Amino acid sequence: MTGRFITLEGGEGVGKSTQIRALAAALEMRGIDVVPTREPGGSSGAEAIRDLLMHGSDDRWDARSEALLFAAARADHVARTIRPALERGAWVLCDRFIDSSRAYQGGGGGITDADILALHRIGSVGLFPDRTFLLTVSAAEADRRLTERGGSDRMGSKPADYQARLAARFVEIAAAEPSRWRIVSADAAAEDVTRAILAELQEWLP
Repeated sequence: MTGRFITLEGGEGVGKSTQIRALAAALEMRGIDVVPTREPGGSSGAEAIRDLLMHGSDDRWDARSEALLFAAARADHVARTIRPALERGAWVLCDRFIDSSRAYQGGGGGITDADILALHRIGSVGLFPDRTFLLTVSAAEADRRLTERGGSDRMGSKPADYQARLAARFVEIAAAEPSRWRIVSADAAAEDVTRAILAELQEWLP
């Protein structure tokens, strides 16, 4: 595969979708073929599973059911969208990927990292991003952004102790894999965050 696979991770309200759009525009200006996508979703099968995961009450699925549904959605997403784009040399910009499962169903839901990664090896043949950005914001700023956009979906409405566990897990994963991860404060203006991310991609830019 000759393309680049870039993912953005973080809790609710950190601005991932805003940054995906800005990064796609900046890369396209440099003549790069860009495929912006998201998880769960990004392919027809994965979008169907997204409806199951993102709607309904908090207790609609337990952590194990969520892990299996996310792995199934990701398998379809990788096979139908991500790998074909990378093979033709495009850059894939993804709002969440396997590390969200490691944080949400792992840190938040208590599923072991080994089990989540085993599902990933089976479903997505162990594909990992070339670079992952963890966007962080203060709790007050996240609340402000969520209020501004009209609240959270099912995953974002999980209780505060769950949100605290997943935030800690994201930091733990990033610290363990420093060659892949970059942590970016997203409390700054959106344009400044975009510049910070692009600076960390400079080695691959034309």
